[in-house]
Amino acid sequence: MIEIGKTQTLKIIRENDAGLFLSDAEGNEVLLPKSRLEGQYKLHTKLEVFVYTDGESRLIASTRTPIAKLNDFAFLRVRDVTDAGAFLDWGLEKDLFVPFGEQKKEFERERYYVVYVYVDRVSQRIVASSKIDKFISNDDLKLEGGAEVEVLIYEESPLGFSCIINGQHKGLIYHNDVFQDIFIGDELTAYIKTIREDGLIDVSLQKTGFKNVLSATEIVQEYLEKHDGFLDLHDKSSPDEITKRLNMSKATFKKAIGILYRHRKVLIKPDGVYMVEGGGISEEER
Repeated sequence: MIEIGKTQTLKIIRENDAGLFLSDAEGNEVLLPKSRLEGQYKLHTKLEVFVYTDGESRLIASTRTPIAKLNDFAFLRVRDVTDAGAFLDWGLEKDLFVPFGEQKKEFERERYYVVYVYVDRVSQRIVASSKIDKFISNDDLKLEGGAEVEVLIYEESPLGFSCIINGQHKGLIYHNDVFQDIFIGDELTAYIKTIREDGLIDVSLQKTGFKNVLSATEIVQEYLEKHDGFLDLHDKSSPDEITKRLNMSKATFKKAIGILYRHRKVLIKPDGVYMVEGGGISEEER
């Protein structure tokens, strides 16, 4: 069957003034409007298209690939705001509609928002919503502490940054766990820090435990290699300065330096850290 909100391969079965009519194996048809044709096409050949709905809930095909498909989360720009709602640029000829009732905060023209793309049951139109919590759940978790995940940052609060984990679950990155600039809409690799009994998930942008320290040693080593073997950070350097320079906490920095020192890769002096000639952590030591 022809699926709304997805890219699929359909056969061109006929043509008229309106455009090309495409069909699936069961004989269901969809129109590819002439105004949206790009290039020349032959009857009875197959064409890969994205199928969505127009303002009257009719199926329409496009040869373009949208930024987001059905059941995707995406960070999209508001092209226009009208009395009906907001319209987002998602890469197709027709903008993606966001009703006022699905805007967590009233949208503003030219600003970007994280939204979820879905089919409205009443109108049968593809629409979007910024009320993200409606579309993610932590009820059926298949995650473990320390697992590497992909996150999309969608909201900031006094506690930290709320994120969507693997397109399914809700997590929180606490402010005091952030050692780099992050923004709403960022897609990042992260790590599960804690799964609480109530289902809440704490997320970190650094690897947990000793893995984090090993990653930090590589960062320090790379810095030394790029700066003539010297890093002017030491025990009296401020946590803010270390975070700004290396994107890690002072505690992690000290542990990383300790590992490098024990492996005789660096010398620690009052003015900073010096790489030992020929120093570097081998693959076996990592």
